[in-house]
Amino acid sequence: MNKKVVILGGGTGTSTLVRGLKQFPVDISVVVSVCDDGKSTGKLREEFDIPAVGDLRKVIASLSDTEPLFESLLEYRFNTNSDLNGHAIGNLLLAALCNITGNMSDGIKSLSKVLNLKGRVLPLTEDNVILMGKMQDGSTVEGEHNITESKKKIKDIYYKKNPVINPEVICDIKNADMIILSMGSLYTSIACNLISKDVKNAIDASKGKILYVCNMFTQPGETDDFTASDHVRILNNYLGKRKIESVIINDGKIPKKFINKYHREEDKDPVTIDKSHLNNMNLKIIKDNFVTLEQGSLKHDAIKLSLKIFEEIIN
Repeated sequence: MNKKVVILGGGTGTSTLVRGLKQFPVDISVVVSVCDDGKSTGKLREEFDIPAVGDLRKVIASLSDTEPLFESLLEYRFNTNSDLNGHAIGNLLLAALCNITGNMSDGIKSLSKVLNLKGRVLPLTEDNVILMGKMQDGSTVEGEHNITESKKKIKDIYYKKNPVINPEVICDIKNADMIILSMGSLYTSIACNLISKDVKNAIDASKGKILYVCNMFTQPGETDDFTASDHVRILNNYLGKRKIESVIINDGKIPKKFINKYHREEDKDPVTIDKSHLNNMNLKIIKDNFVTLEQGSLKHDAIKLSLKIFEEIIN
């Protein structure tokens, strides 16, 4: 019987991870935060009062086992002067299926059959949640997009109204052999999955190993100047009694031209690997060169990363 893996995340980082992990003999469930409120997703949330679909779409596309054309179709965005401008096809499909089936979870299951997904994609909640940010200066910022765009440092995040957590999420976490906190936006993709007491309690009740895949670069507005141990510390603060047991970090050399490019164009810097602090955090540290170039962008090597994770799962 395959080991059961639950990934908590959303966005590009989680999509990269599942693209590799689906090649291995494991049962994958991806829990996706649904608090995004920018661009196409934000418009659809406002119009149809549904959970955010953008990160769900990305993960679904990465888990699909169909022709590459279908993944391109899900990711295709209209470029027009009409109301369709900027909308991704996958977002529209998910919004339509949510209305047809009555909820997002059933809509995803319907699409999963068509796309032959190599895993389960679960929205954290069916509620149209609003993420709130408490900033270091004492101010409050409403909405994920505004939190990320704010120049202020984040002190804490919470939901404007506590959501009802998807019962399938709780069940899969409790039965997991490994719980993976994916690379991605630390507060707005990962930690926002851990706010709920129900999720914390499910993780505490699970016997699954807790592993975190650390980001290669900082994210402006969320993790400026953060070291690897800072990432772990923040996530541990949102976890319950159980904490991160293993962390995967990149120790591959990032070419100087990309360091300069990311700093200049996106205000991102490589995450400093502060080994002395990590060594004091009671962690198993898994290091390797995961740097790869994909369509002009630096990313984790999905297969190499997934092989390391698979080795941890079966050992």
